[in-house]
Amino acid sequence: METITHSGIVESVGKSHCTVRILQASACSSCSARQLCRSSESKEKLIDIAGHYPTLRAGDSVTLVGTVRQGMHATALAYVAPLVLMLVVLFGGTRLGGEVAGALAALLSLVLYYGIIRLMKDRLGKKFEMKIETNQTDKH
Repeated sequence: METITHSGIVESVGKSHCTVRILQASACSSCSARQLCRSSESKEKLIDIAGHYPTLRAGDSVTLVGTVRQGMHATALAYVAPLVLMLVVLFGGTRLGGEVAGALAALLSLVLYYGIIRLMKDRLGKKFEMKIETNQTDKH
């Protein structure tokens, strides 16, 4: 099974979860012309990982591991499904009530879609769990 990995630093450790800071870089960040190009970007993200991690401490270097399948499913939920929904509602609404009605219905459908995704956050979080691998160079 193919995996996706992100190196990160432990920000905090709780009884039921661990927060890890990762640097999410775009594909442009590895390009040799990135200094001249304005499109390269990277940003830090905080990821909450469920579970009990008694051996981890804030500042530890870790690797987050997930599957490619999880990544593809997350991409489909975040980008593909809402795009298809918006286009279907836009064209259907335009045929039934005109351009303005179609556009408003499409925007409303996106608000509803992401609202439902937000309500299902806990359920989806279990489906997209990442695992923590500790880096062996960190010894306390």
